[in-house]
Amino acid sequence: MTDSSTTPTALTELPALRETVRGLMPQLRADLEALTRIPSVSLPAFDQSHVDASAEATADLLRAEGLEVEIVREGGAPAVIGHIDGPEGAPTVMLYAHHDVQPPGDDADWDSAPFEPTERDGRLYGRGAADDKAGIMAHIAALRAHAGNLPVGVTVFVEGEEEVGSDSLMTILERHGDKLRADAIVLADSTNWDIGTPALTTTLRGLIRVVVTVTTLDHGIHSGMFGGAVPDAITALVRLIATLHDDEGNVAVAGLKSGEAADLDFSEERLREESGLLDGVSTIGSGSLLSRMWTKPSLTTIGINAPSVEKSSNTLVPSACAKLSMRIAADEVPADAFKALEKHLRENAPWGARIEITLDDQGAGFAADASGPVYDQARAAFADAWGKEPVDIGVGGSIPFVAAFAERFPDAAILVTGVEDPDTRAHGANESLHLGEFENVCVAEAALFARLGAMPRS
Repeated sequence: MTDSSTTPTALTELPALRETVRGLMPQLRADLEALTRIPSVSLPAFDQSHVDASAEATADLLRAEGLEVEIVREGGAPAVIGHIDGPEGAPTVMLYAHHDVQPPGDDADWDSAPFEPTERDGRLYGRGAADDKAGIMAHIAALRAHAGNLPVGVTVFVEGEEEVGSDSLMTILERHGDKLRADAIVLADSTNWDIGTPALTTTLRGLIRVVVTVTTLDHGIHSGMFGGAVPDAITALVRLIATLHDDEGNVAVAGLKSGEAADLDFSEERLREESGLLDGVSTIGSGSLLSRMWTKPSLTTIGINAPSVEKSSNTLVPSACAKLSMRIAADEVPADAFKALEKHLRENAPWGARIEITLDDQGAGFAADASGPVYDQARAAFADAWGKEPVDIGVGGSIPFVAAFAERFPDAAILVTGVEDPDTRAHGANESLHLGEFENVCVAEAALFARLGAMPRS
């Protein structure tokens, strides 16, 4: 905790915030490492007692900063809600993060144990070290930087099931929304443009995920006796999937919306380096690279159910299915996109194959009107921390809860920020947090508190 007598809160004292936060960093890092050691994977196949433990640990951190805290469950994993009042008439800021994490995958793919945070070359490696336990600690940092003299009221909401679709979020917002109401909402689950360049995420694509099953036979039959006259389901499925893109790699589903991304410098060389695209493999689609990744639809086959190579026999397979993940433009209505995809699949089923389509998941995109005094102060706070103006970016991934917050709190300014950078590898092996950038994130959030608290009050 910081002595309130030396904690800078006035706008004129903003330069001192960096030194304050720097002094807090050793304990912030120790607390982050302790959170990272909790394997809070929210997928049902994993031990959910660890998710409970991470909620309790998060609640303890907030209580230590003087917040009134409760852990809530609405049919899913535990979420943590904390609140502390600010000065009379000051705005309230709601801070979002999530304490659940993705599965680690194969330990052999990691250069160090996934749940034992390890520093290498200025980065802290570990599952959840960035996504999103560093988001939690950025909020804690801003509270500690102003300990005892907060310039704003603060509500913290830390969800426990973001990585599995936030199924109970809408119920939480319905039943506990009054506790979360705020003038500004900081959603710390995105990324920055590059190391040294901060960003506000102003657009997010939506999501449609479907399972399509193709059936051509009522039972498997000998491929030698009937092959050449009778179609097998795997070949039919592959032909159907092939219709989803044109020759350039653009999504060929008719009727989907598309947009243009911000004009930022993003080269093919940078794309290849960040993605691991192999030499000789070309990019797909047309238009600018950022539009292809941020504002145009994309369609990916993320799984196929069919006999494995090792267990296959000389049989015409009667049925096969695939899971398709489609990202849609920020302003696309998910139900409309699903209808367009369903229509395409049915109309392009080869050889009269029977098609069954199941909607597995959907989520709306998000497009912010990133103007107004709160956004002005947020951009200034980024400049305070980095010494460089932030850029507005889009993100091709989907964060459906952002749209949920925008719908539930239409009068709040929604700031989508993050602790990640292009080298973070969130969800993958060797996920990591750049420690220097993390300090800047903490400074920026503390500066945002000071700037919002210094705004004229109506």
